[in-house]
Amino acid sequence: MASEQHTSPPPHLSTEYFSWDYRLQLIGLGFGFYTAIFFLSHLLSVTLCRTYNSLLTKEKVFWNLAATRAVFGIQSSVAGLRALTEDSALNRDRVRGQEDWSWFHILTATGFFVFENVALHASSVVFRSFDLPLATHHFFALSGFAGAVLWDSQGHFLAMVTLLLEMSTPFTCISWMLLKAGWARTLFWKGNQWVMIHLFHCRMVLTYYMWWVTVTHWGEINSHFAMPQRLLFFSGLALLTVIINPIWTHKKTMQLLNPVDWNFGNKAAPLNGTTESQSKVSMKQHAN
Repeated sequence: MASEQHTSPPPHLSTEYFSWDYRLQLIGLGFGFYTAIFFLSHLLSVTLCRTYNSLLTKEKVFWNLAATRAVFGIQSSVAGLRALTEDSALNRDRVRGQEDWSWFHILTATGFFVFENVALHASSVVFRSFDLPLATHHFFALSGFAGAVLWDSQGHFLAMVTLLLEMSTPFTCISWMLLKAGWARTLFWKGNQWVMIHLFHCRMVLTYYMWWVTVTHWGEINSHFAMPQRLLFFSGLALLTVIINPIWTHKKTMQLLNPVDWNFGNKAAPLNGTTESQSKVSMKQHAN
């Protein structure tokens, strides 16, 4: 049976993180910050980027979401690497350990996942489309981190390591933006793709490591993690291990060999330095 929620924080933790007003403020901060990044990306791109202005509206939304996710990927990588490498309460007790900094990331990441779900479902309504795999991914992410806020006696080590899975996200953003700009045959794009593929392999190793941590701490996890949290965590980890990571790793590897935009109907990459629409015009002129 899972332990009761904290009635008072451990001595080394700030009492603020056990105030629901403060928690909601930080969740709101995460939501507001990443919403601002989304709109800032739009404003900068529409002003400075010719490629962006040539995209369809749905592709522009995806462009800004990619930029927003890249920023979150940087935050997540810092948090995950800190959990793995720093001598902290998280590393000393991987089932119950918490720190003030891990609480900050738990709460702001929850805000980000609220933003992701709002953006996804709003896009589904506006563009009359629905991406079930992505919706499933977002559901597990938000539910898992919201559960860590609700059942606040559980440790943060596994949650921070889960955030480290976002280490590939900045490189995914760069890959897609450069592909749309017609740079998919440049040495820089290929180098970025190689790094991204390597990081997807690292993601797979990281999921195996998470299984190892859970197996070696099985009794403690059953005692201190609430049943809904265990169901969400192990279901999500199984999906990542068996389906999501292998599929994404395969797709990114194939994309290196054949640069296509598989987010939007497997469109072929445009020529270097040109937008897709410009490439089509050029080919028509050449044919004439």
